[in-house]
This record gives sequence, structure tokens and C-alpha cells, in this order.
Amino acid sequence: MKKKTILIIFTGGTISMSKHQVTSKAVINDNHSELLDNISSELKNINLESYQFSLKPSPSITPGDMFDLAKLTQKYIDNPEIDGIVITHGTDTLEESAYFLDLYLDTKKPVVFTGSMRNFSELGFDGLSNLVSSIYVAASPDSIKKGVLVVMNDEINAAAEVTKSHTLALDTFKSMEFGPIGIVEQTNVLYYRETHYPQTILAPESIEHNVEIVKVYSGSSSLILNLLIDQGVKGIILEALGRGNVPPMMLPGIIRAIEHNIPVLITSRCPKGRVLDSYGYEGGGHHLRQLGVIFTENLNSQKARIRLMLTLGLTSDVSKIKNYFS
Repeated sequence: MKKKTILIIFTGGTISMSKHQVTSKAVINDNHSELLDNISSELKNINLESYQFSLKPSPSITPGDMFDLAKLTQKYIDNPEIDGIVITHGTDTLEESAYFLDLYLDTKKPVVFTGSMRNFSELGFDGLSNLVSSIYVAASPDSIKKGVLVVMNDEINAAAEVTKSHTLALDTFKSMEFGPIGIVEQTNVLYYRETHYPQTILAPESIEHNVEIVKVYSGSSSLILNLLIDQGVKGIILEALGRGNVPPMMLPGIIRAIEHNIPVLITSRCPKGRVLDSYGYEGGGHHLRQLGVIFTENLNSQKARIRLMLTLGLTSDVSKIKNYFS
């Protein structure tokens, strides 16, 4: 049997960090060669290639970086010698990068994101096991046509469904609504279900960076919305209350944004459940839909922002934008 060839793209994050000698705080360290040396004996039947894309903590990863990473990944996917790709990434924004690539890439080949919650210097460093498990997933024929995946703590999650749920726990990445789609059991890759979201390819020539998220809370006003409109924002994501509702004081800002042809999208600050136009009171979901607000169903605010940035790269027509979120 022909050996599978898996490319590992390193971007940085905690998996590429170790403790500073003086402060004992985690700092970036180019350890990709050491990581590969440590796992090579476990992967005798898989050829490994590597590419150093960046050395950044994930809060420094921008949507522009994600766009460059997506284009680079597509180039390697198109290489017939590459059977799958693993991308190491810091966990803080991993779900955003993974979802960006899930929307952008046109591929049947497996693409897997992974990282670690502990740095290379810490006892119980989880980076090596996460990396090995991700390679097994990327090399598995059962991972074909699964979209972009996230593998941490031996659980396989879909990029469209997963989120970071805990600041420190090793099992932080959870698909809150549906659970993981599979697990890694030693060398075995086992899938339990298909992903919830159908894949939509969004591959514009450029993306719109000027999209902002506004969290909704008791007594929220239009102050931030008006500031964003005055600053020329191109899209607004509202992380709304409950089923997708806002205080009445926000309505003037929402109406003004819509009058300026700025798409306004509704997500929920609840970690589970979809938004829906269930309520007909002032500021309720039904009222917002009548005003022209776009509902995102199950997406959280950070993923809705990524999707809108890509969509705005294709069209600024609000009526067409709605179709990309239905």
C-alpha cells in the first residue's frame, strides 16, 4: 500500500511556545523540527512534509492571514502528491481560521486544524498527542469530503460547529449543539455522524475587513452602532439576546444601518440554539426581520463575521447576502 503524504502547516500558537527562562511565561519558539522529530517514530507508515507559515500567537492572526493561509492550503490541496493537510494554530482564534478555510476551500481532501492548551515546557504537553491524532485523521480515507475538521483531545469536530468553550481545559473545543462527529482511538479514526451544516464555497478575490461585532445586553443603546456607521463600517454582527432579540433603544441604530445598506446580522449570545423570528414585540426577532435584519440560524458571532467578510468579497447587495445565510 502506498504511503500517505501529509503536509503540516505551522502557524504558531501555544503548541509552538515554551516558557521564557526569566519570566516563566509562554512565548513563541520555533520548535516545529523538534515536534516532527518527536512524532516520527509513531508515524512510520505516513510521509510527513512541513511548511512554516507564521510564528504568531493566535490573537495576532488576522483575517488577512486567514485569507493567505486559505490560498496557500488550496495550492497544496491541488498538488496530487499531498493526501491531506494538518494546520497547527493557536486556540484563541482557531475556530475562526478553521471556519474561514471551511468556507473557502474546494476540496475532498482532509484538512485538519489542531493546537495545544499547554506549551512545550509544561508537564502533560498535549501538543504531541493532538498533532499525531490530527495526522491520523488527515490520512484516513473516512475523512474525505468531511470539510475542515478540528482535532483536539482525541475528538473530531467540524469547523462549522465547534467553539472554544473553556479558557484552560484540554477538552475546550466543543460542538455545543451536536457533539463531536468522531473520535481518535489510538491509531483508529471513528466517525459517528455527518456534519450539521452543508458546505458552501465562498472564494472571493478579496475579503471585506471592516465588519464588526456588537454584543447586546440589558439597556443596550444605539451609541456603538452609530459610531460604527459614522466610521464607514461595511457589516455589523449583533450578538443578540436569546432567540434573537434586542432592546428597543438599539432600533434607531439598526434602522440607520439598514438605510445605509449595511448588512446587519443576528446571532445569539446563548451558546446553544438557533436564532428565529419568534417574538413580535418591539425589538423582537419578528420585528427585526421585518426591518431587514439577516438571521444566521446556528452560527456564533465570530463565525458569522467570517462568513460575512467572505460574502462581502463577492457582493454588497444585501438581498444577495441574505441568500448566503439562509
